[in-house]
Amino acid sequence: MNIRPLLQALDLQEDAARALADDLRAQIDALQTRLQEAETHLEHLAITRKTVIGLADRLPASLPELPEHPDYPRILAVFNEATGPLRAKDVCQALAYDMLPKNVEGTRAKLKLLVKLGILTEADTGNFARKQ
Repeated sequence: MNIRPLLQALDLQEDAARALADDLRAQIDALQTRLQEAETHLEHLAITRKTVIGLADRLPASLPELPEHPDYPRILAVFNEATGPLRAKDVCQALAYDMLPKNVEGTRAKLKLLVKLGILTEADTGNFARKQ
């Protein structure tokens, strides 16, 4: 019996298995690289989360939503330009309202609501300022 064909068949199978093993090793190396990159990214995300949580108490609280009335953004714009406290009459004047009692009282009510929302402060009675 001639075993040469059997040995040649074994050689072919060994070569194929060796090529498959080499290919799988290359895939494993690529996957290990990707795994290392993913683990590094996870570490960076964990550090970022820890930093954000550590800084969260230092961040200013978000402003409450303003009532849906066009005067409120305009009133806040007046306070953004102001260098000191303003009275309701000052705000009316800045908004070019007629200096009628109903306009002044309506503006005062809006200023009081902004104080209640924590956006403005009332240092003295009738003197309103932007909260720091």
